[in-house]
Parts: sequence; C-alpha cells; structure tokens
Amino acid sequence: MPNGTIDAEHRLVTNPEGRIAFAGTPDKPQRLFCASLGFGPAAGGFPDHAEADAYVRQLVLHGYNIARFHFTDASLMNGRQKDFDFDPEVLDRIHYLMAALKKAGIYWMVDGLTSWHGGYGGDFERWDPAEGLRGEINYEEKAYQHWQTMVSDFLGRVNPYTGVAPIRDDALSLIVLVNENGMEFSTVVTDKKGRPYPDSLRGPFNDWLAARYPSTEALRARWWDLRSDERLEDRNIRLPLDRYADSPRLRDLQAFFVETERKSAARMTDFVRSLGYRGMVSDYNNWATVQTSLTRMDLPVVTMNTYHDWVSGYASGSRIQDKSSVGDTASYMRLAASARWLGKPFVMTEYDHLFWNKYRYEAGLMMPAYASFQNWDILCRHGHGPIILKYGEDFPHKRAMLPYAIALDPIARASETLAALTFRRGDVAPARNTIPFMVRGEEDLNDDMQQREPDTLTELGLVSGIGLKKTDGLREAMAVNQPRDPEAFEEILSSLKEAGLISEKNRTDPVKGLFESDTGQLLLNRNELSLALSTSRNQAFAFAQFTRPTDLGNVTVRGSDGSGLFAAAAIDGSASLADAKRILLIYATDARNTGMRFQDADERVIDDFGKLPVLIRKGRIEVSFNDRLARWRLSPIGLDGTVHPALKMGNGRIELSLSNDTPSGPTTFFLLETD
Repeated sequence: MPNGTIDAEHRLVTNPEGRIAFAGTPDKPQRLFCASLGFGPAAGGFPDHAEADAYVRQLVLHGYNIARFHFTDASLMNGRQKDFDFDPEVLDRIHYLMAALKKAGIYWMVDGLTSWHGGYGGDFERWDPAEGLRGEINYEEKAYQHWQTMVSDFLGRVNPYTGVAPIRDDALSLIVLVNENGMEFSTVVTDKKGRPYPDSLRGPFNDWLAARYPSTEALRARWWDLRSDERLEDRNIRLPLDRYADSPRLRDLQAFFVETERKSAARMTDFVRSLGYRGMVSDYNNWATVQTSLTRMDLPVVTMNTYHDWVSGYASGSRIQDKSSVGDTASYMRLAASARWLGKPFVMTEYDHLFWNKYRYEAGLMMPAYASFQNWDILCRHGHGPIILKYGEDFPHKRAMLPYAIALDPIARASETLAALTFRRGDVAPARNTIPFMVRGEEDLNDDMQQREPDTLTELGLVSGIGLKKTDGLREAMAVNQPRDPEAFEEILSSLKEAGLISEKNRTDPVKGLFESDTGQLLLNRNELSLALSTSRNQAFAFAQFTRPTDLGNVTVRGSDGSGLFAAAAIDGSASLADAKRILLIYATDARNTGMRFQDADERVIDDFGKLPVLIRKGRIEVSFNDRLARWRLSPIGLDGTVHPALKMGNGRIELSLSNDTPSGPTTFFLLETD
C-alpha cells in the first residue's frame, strides 16, 4: 500500500458524494489509515530528527497514510511560565516530523486545541481535565480569543523544513477545531455535586431564554419546575441542579447548546479560513446523543471518538468491566455509526478496545471491518503512538503496557496490521444498502440529556450502512423514521428482504444474537462471542471459546485451546486466498506485563501494572486450507518483522497447527508461502 506524493493535485478534499478524495481526481474516494501521535513527555516526547526519520519509515511500512497530532499544545507549553511561550525544541521537532511525514506521503490532521490549559503559562498538569477553556471557547470571548492565538501561533507559523506554514500546507487535511469540546461533555468531566454546570453558563443561558420566550409566564407554561423566585426579566433562571433528572429545563439547555455550538463552529471555521486554510474542518468529536448529533448537522465533516471498556486512568484502583465487544453487539462501533451524517466524510479520530481487557483481540476485526463496511473515510486507533522503535525505553508510559498505549501491546499491534488490510486496503466491501435515521431538528430533543438512538435500531448497522439524514417530517420506506420505534428492526429488515435488497438467506436474527452483513462477509454471533470475516483475500475469526469448526471460505478453523483472533490475508497482490503464493497469518491471544497485580479475583481492578517484558499468553490453533494442494512452507515472523527459518514444510493439503511459542520467540505473525 504505497503512499504517493503530497501536492496541490493530491490535496485531500470532500467530493460531491461526501467522500474524501484527491483534488485532482475527485471521482476516486480515498481511505486513510491513521497513526495517532500523542507524544507527551511521559511517552518520551516528540522524536529528534533521526528518530523521526526512522519512525516515519516504520509508519509507511505499517500501512499508515495519515497521522493525527494530538495534545501538541500541552507538549509545546509543558513547563512554560508565559502564555504561548512554546518550547523551541519541541516546536522544532514537531515541524521536522511534519516535514518527514509529508515527504513520506503521510497527511496530517491536527487539533486546534486539545489541552484544558491551552497556551496558558503556569505549572499545570496539562493532560488532566480542568474546568474552563475547552467548553468556554463556545461562549466566552476571552476563551475564544485564546483559541485564536493558539491556532495562529502554532499552525500559522512557517515550518522551516517545508517552507510553508502548516495551515497552508497541502499535507494538512483536517483540523478538529477543539478536541471533545461539546458543552455538555466539557461539564461532565469536571462535574461537581450539586453544581453540574459552571456559573459561567448562567448568563449566556439566560440571554438565550430571553430571546426564546417573551416572558416569565410563557416560560412557566413550558417549565413545570420553574421556581417562584426565578424571573426571566431579572436574568436569574437557574441551571439544572442534576443533569440526570429529566426536565424541560434540561431540554431547553440542550437546545441552547445546539444553537451555541453551531455558531461557535461556524465562527472558528471562518477564522481558520482567514488564515489561508483550504482543508477539511470538524468539531465536537465525541458523544452520540441527539443533542450532539443536531450540533454536528451543519459540520462539513463528522468526527467521533468512542471506546470499548473505557479506563479512567493509570492509578491503582482503576477498573474495567472486562466484557466482550461482541457480547454487547459492537455497541462502541454502533455508537459511532449512529453519529454519522450521510453525505459527509466520517472520521474516527479515536477508538480503542482498551488494555487490559482480555477480549481486546476482537478490536483488530471489529472496528476496522465494520468501518470498511460502513464506508467510513478515516480510522484512527488512539494511543501515544501506534508503534515503538524499541522496547525498554525509560519513560513512565513505556515501562509497561498501559491503557491508551497500543504500541507496546503485541495484541493491539497485530490488530493494527489486520486493520491496514481490512480497512485501508479495502478487503471488506461497503454495505450494499444504507438505512437512514431521519432527523427533524430541535423537536427531536426530549427532557433526557443522555437521549440517543435506540440500541435495538442501531443494530441495523451490523446488517447495512446507517447514518443520519435530515427530513421535513415525512415518513420514508426502509428508513428509521420519527418518532423512533425501538421495535422497528424486524419491520425494516423484512422490507429490505421483500424489496430484494437483502438476501432471503441472510441469517440475521436478533433473538438468536446473529447479525449478518448484507454483503455476506461479516457474521457476528453475540451468544457465542464470535465474529467471522469471509472475503476472497482476507478471512478472519475472533472467538472467546472454540465450539465447532468454522469454515470461512478458503480457510477452516478446526480447533483452538483458548480464545483469540486468527486471520489469513493474501499479501502478494492476488485477488484470492485460493491463488495467493504469500499469505500472512495472524494469531493473537492475550498479553500481560510481568508482575501485573490486581485487587480482585476477576482481575478487573488494577493494583500494579507491573513492568516489561511483555508476556504473551501461550496458545495453539488448528487451521486448514480448503481444497488447496501445493508445496508449502510456514515461517514465523518476529515482532520486528524478521522472517525466521521455516517451522514446517509440506507437499499437498495445507493443514497447520500454529503455536505462538516458536523457536525464534513468541509472535503473532506467520508467513505461509506456496509454490
């Protein structure tokens, strides 16, 4: 998957169909596989020039063609006492890395602001949440002016290694104006008991109410909970005291957020355009509530962050649920899918199935395969960096595998290799059908701040493409209409079958926990915690326990001594595994740190993450290639990419017993070659 030259002809744009494409060939959509670069000091910081060259070379070899610069403001301002006094060495390293990426054909996407402290000088813990800036950018002039200065000082400054400011560089393809700056979410992360919303919101909210309602009496007719001492004319209407207690007060607050966020995004977009930026713009890249979806309606690009088994931090006592993403029917993927607006590019700016969840081998198949099926444009698994150049670096976040640090985890690394094939290479076909979720507008809000699309309906995203679509209120056939009917899944599925848009043989049955894609390539079995992929050149199986042989088409998984992920992918340009001479085999189980300790028997609450070396759980899997006779040899591939001497050779039927405990060391990769 070679990367090309980045120039004016190959600048990334949105084509008329709402897909990302090159400016010179807008009729050919492009898939972008993203490397997340959150190089904070705890992970070693941004690399020096020599390390940057080596790192970029590895990104190319691993299939990445876009990189996300994340928390750059925190790195630039770390330890600085004066506002916007960027660390000159960090800035130089960022500039050099940008130039090296561009030279290698790797585009950039950048947060306009990530840190809760932005460009303020002082002794802050810049990576920890704090009340104020990120949310206030939406409605406080001082905060907005701070954002303007941050963007113009960082992105508007000429990069000496490219000769052009990043904001005018063809390599800069997407600016997320502010990372995760939704007004509701910004208050949730700093929630205080009895005062969930900051006082700074009260004035703007009262002004908005005064423009919406002609009098206190009119407001009282709408709000059953308006107190006797609250008067619109006195601008003393209180903010909700409990964001989880449904009320018309909370409903109006959500409407206020929608209107304010739309205006804020438009204003920030105008500013980056005034600096000469021609690329794509997005904002509000997390949460898939009805409120946030209404905010994103006017954005030119929709971006989203979502996680399975979210972890609060690295401290002792942090906990996970340790549940399967297949077992909850791919909810984190469906949550993202339900936030997409049809006809616009869709970008996963962050996702992860977090360490130390024992089912995280599912991630290599779950999100990339369904992202390709949903025909999304950019996929970015979040981490300090997607790869490492060596083990044993003495930085806090590199002394052991940790959540949000996928580079050290051989299971996550195997997943990213499979993702490069299933998503960027396009091994998984897009859905044949698209089921729109019709949206009217503000009238779709209710009194519940957490209101989102019903789970029973977003499960349609396992069968066909889904996304939001504006409507004037008229009902459409084979669509999720307003008001929502949570029981409409079967009706829509039946309509698609009757119209011949889905095969009558489609095995989808929610009662049995079965969901088959309309392409026939993906089959999720919720009850058995398995996910199967069957395409001509890539076949894979993620499973929690082995119950019976599973025929994937060209390959049959015949047995296993435990849970894991298996994949077979043609890597010699062949259209089919049946013809391929070189096949990459992936076998991933689980991995832990040495000396890792827990506070509970179920290993859900961490006590001590332990240290390196990483320990891979031993496993064995039995596979065979159907109706394939050939001379063949099987070689293990080290985690450094070295192909070691063959383990096995044969002439005839290809039947393999794969163990990840090889003479050359533990691994997740094998090369199968045939003559």
